[in-house]
Amino acid sequence: MLIGLVAFTGAGLAAPALQGAGPNPVPEVVPIPAGPFIAGSGRAERETAYRLDEAAYGHSVTRRDSWYENEPARVRRRTGAFAITKTPITNAQYAAFVAATGHPAPDVDAKTWKGYGLIHPYSRTRRHAWAGGHPPRGRSRHPVVMVSHADARAYARWLSRRTGLRWRLPSEDEWEKAARGPDGAMFPWSGPFDPARLNSHDAGPFDTTEVGKFPAGASPFGLLDAAGQVFEWTATPSAPGRFVVKGGSWDDRGCGVCRPAARHGRPAGIRHILVGFRLVREG
Repeated sequence: MLIGLVAFTGAGLAAPALQGAGPNPVPEVVPIPAGPFIAGSGRAERETAYRLDEAAYGHSVTRRDSWYENEPARVRRRTGAFAITKTPITNAQYAAFVAATGHPAPDVDAKTWKGYGLIHPYSRTRRHAWAGGHPPRGRSRHPVVMVSHADARAYARWLSRRTGLRWRLPSEDEWEKAARGPDGAMFPWSGPFDPARLNSHDAGPFDTTEVGKFPAGASPFGLLDAAGQVFEWTATPSAPGRFVVKGGSWDDRGCGVCRPAARHGRPAGIRHILVGFRLVREG
């Protein structure tokens, strides 16, 4: 429930705190100004991405399967002003929503998981699974995963009602601009790939970590965990019943797929251990 205290959000504005919701129940945001930015990638960037993958994995699967050929050519686009959560939504923040609404906690059963046809064994999902409506011990500040597109939108609607502000999933353009800045950098930190700047399988624990642990990987706007950690849902459809996810994950090496220009679609209903989300706040 709402109380008359204030939690500062990092954009010069304030939002109500939520009683009993744990630390930082209202996500901190960073402001993104209106104006142009460079989206997409050129041939040189894609070639670099394929070579990073080949060096990390010792094979050419991403090149053979043309993983990065669906990225639009570098083009100048424009967004309005908005604010976006500084990090992915955490288990603690999502737990406030689950407690307040009775929404099903993040989880997936073995049959459903097998039906996804993913490489990860079902046993690996158990470290991310909630019990009794509570996140796994020691993971309150890890990004929430095993949430569908509808789950993410339900959280946004709840947060909107509780704060009196409008929260929603970002469009692909909004996410990409926030993650790479206005000048079309290949990675959020405006330099070559550096495994010390993100949670990827190159130097990470092959698991989620607490959000915000890689400040050297910040985007020009101050966005954290935009490369690696978890893929993030956007509001942009990729095909009927599928939505674009961005950002790469703790499972990836290379890390061509961790570039802000990289994109692929996931079924809206999937509850994946590699997929979480962050939100845009309007107003």
